[in-house]
Amino acid sequence: MTTTSAQADPREGVAAAGRRVARSRLWRGRPDDPAWVRPALFALLALTFAGYLWNLSASGYANSFYSAAVQAGSQSWKAFFFGSLDAANAITVDKPPAALWPMALSVRLFGLGSWQILLPEVVMGVGTVAVLYAAVRRRFSPAAGLISGAVLALTPVAALMFRFNNPDALLALLMTVTVYCVLRALEDARTKWLVWAGVAIGFAFLTKTLQAFLILPPLAVLYAVCAPTTVRRRLSQLALSTGVLIVSGGWWVAAVELWPTSSRPYIGGSQHNSFLELTFGYNGLGRISGDETGSVGGGAMPGGMELPAGMKQGGGGGGGWGATGIGRMFNSEIGSQISWLLPAALLLLIAGLVITWRAGRSDTARAAFLAWGGALLMTAVIFSFMAGIFHQYYTVALAPYIAALVGMGVTVLWEERSRVWAALALGVTVAGTALWSYVLLGRTPDYLPWLRWAVLVGGLLAGVGLACAGRLNRGVALGVAGAGLVASLAGPSAYSVSTLDTGHTGSIVTAGPTGTGTMGGPGGGGRMRFGGGRLGGAAGQGQPPQGGQGMPGGPMGQAPTGQGWNQPQGRPGQAQGRNGGAPTMPGVGGERGGAGAGMGAGTGGLLDGAKVSAQAGALLKKDAARYTWAAAAIGSQNAASYQLATQDPVMAVGGFNGSDPSPTLAQFKKYVADGKIHYFIASGGGMMGGGGGGQASGSSISSWVEATFPKVTLGTATFYDLTSSAK
Repeated sequence: MTTTSAQADPREGVAAAGRRVARSRLWRGRPDDPAWVRPALFALLALTFAGYLWNLSASGYANSFYSAAVQAGSQSWKAFFFGSLDAANAITVDKPPAALWPMALSVRLFGLGSWQILLPEVVMGVGTVAVLYAAVRRRFSPAAGLISGAVLALTPVAALMFRFNNPDALLALLMTVTVYCVLRALEDARTKWLVWAGVAIGFAFLTKTLQAFLILPPLAVLYAVCAPTTVRRRLSQLALSTGVLIVSGGWWVAAVELWPTSSRPYIGGSQHNSFLELTFGYNGLGRISGDETGSVGGGAMPGGMELPAGMKQGGGGGGGWGATGIGRMFNSEIGSQISWLLPAALLLLIAGLVITWRAGRSDTARAAFLAWGGALLMTAVIFSFMAGIFHQYYTVALAPYIAALVGMGVTVLWEERSRVWAALALGVTVAGTALWSYVLLGRTPDYLPWLRWAVLVGGLLAGVGLACAGRLNRGVALGVAGAGLVASLAGPSAYSVSTLDTGHTGSIVTAGPTGTGTMGGPGGGGRMRFGGGRLGGAAGQGQPPQGGQGMPGGPMGQAPTGQGWNQPQGRPGQAQGRNGGAPTMPGVGGERGGAGAGMGAGTGGLLDGAKVSAQAGALLKKDAARYTWAAAAIGSQNAASYQLATQDPVMAVGGFNGSDPSPTLAQFKKYVADGKIHYFIASGGGMMGGGGGGQASGSSISSWVEATFPKVTLGTATFYDLTSSAK
């Protein structure tokens, strides 16, 4: 019998009503929210999305190292699972593959291109802003959430990395989700939120290994002390969350470690084909100590070698990655990327804890300050003192923590402005931010010289006004607060706009206008400095060291040249943007300028890949289907360029910097004898690398190929046909 509407199950009506309430809350927000709140949030998210999309394709394939792995994963599910650099699964990237998966799925669905690779990163950026708003808004005002979201979106390094294909975008999103889940769990001690936090951290581990664990100690201690339940239940919940973390992050590790090595790719970045070795060595404790096998690391040269002439050891223990110490986040290399509001965040953290000091143990406002503040301090301290590989863009991990503290802190002080000390603290925060912005803007004196003075004057006046905010009527006080917010955000906003208007390629990228964030400080003319000196002597002057994992390819003191290295006013690894001419898509167009001069073919080094000519691409594509690898090249960036140009597998001998012992000379000879590799792309006098035999393997393979097979020259590019008769 058919059921009439009058006889319908009343539960269906309840469910429909629930859905209507959910939709209403989505579009209108909380019932007690002012009408402007939800439109303002949607406007913030829409502007962030539109801004991050602006000029997106100017970056081409961005970091070709990861783009090649994305291309491989779009063709092979095995390469997708392992994070292989090529679809034939010779070697993996030197990170776990979670950050590659969204991009690989996008390319699999929509084809290979700049937008298909970078759009998922933009979505992650908008998602991070949304999660941060939700986390701050739950306990504080809508204004606090909106300010936090705006500060995050306008942080220069965030504007850079949320439209770039390194793993840091997904890591920042997952770290923000983790803090959100912990704060939800602290509200009523619900286990499910702590479990979700464990899931988020687990996938963050599969994004960038041990960096995901930096915020665990402060969050775990916070929950153990402040959760509104018994001690026994708190500890059992933390134990359960830890178990979930291990499962969500460990399933892939277990699969890789248990998989027969003969049927999976070599684990890039390791010296013994082990992901655990990679995790705890090169990507783990080695980053702290500087002892990174297979890499130059913190300025130490492999095998006891001395630094070449002109390359000086950096001060403060950071070697080639800059001086370490408490001032690292504020120095000439890092400051303009992340520190605009870092002093304000620290001051506001103290102010927030003072205001909530007398609250009960489980007070959620104080817990929020402790959660975001603990995450900020733990991560910043590790970044400041780590002696191993460190790049400016790593600091995007700090951006959500700084933004949350700023949003929460200024709104709490605003509510307490009738108290003299709170008004003074608010004024000092704005005035101090203006002074620090003046200093940062002064490091690029030719960039909008009027802006630093406008920020200084406007910020100081707003600071004085806010110090007296308790005595002003609400309208005037709001006007002064608005002026203070504008002055505080003007500097980072300008640097973010410059970042959005410029294409970025290679392994080391920095935010802001030309000349900022370079190793060695502004005014470096696009040259990356190694410690206190520039890389190389007369032959290598002005050339940068390695792009992330080791030294650049080529003989000592003879670094390859090319886009991003020899630009007179560029930044390392950065192509010119709209006003300077859009860069050529990596793998398309002519050879890299001067790439092969004196060094063989197409060596792009480690900062960026080579530019592959149409003739070279056609040579590799001819009969490529008959071979497992269309070609082999020493170093991942060089191999990636040819793979992206041809969309055929190209073997990266030695992994990222040529120091991984894969393949050995004997293995390579067998591949050649079996007819699996068509061409070898010449790279000059071998690669520098760390221990473990990587250097000898790459050098011996090059020597054997050059002595055995005839070469084919196309312009400055040199190839060896491994299928031709021996010389």
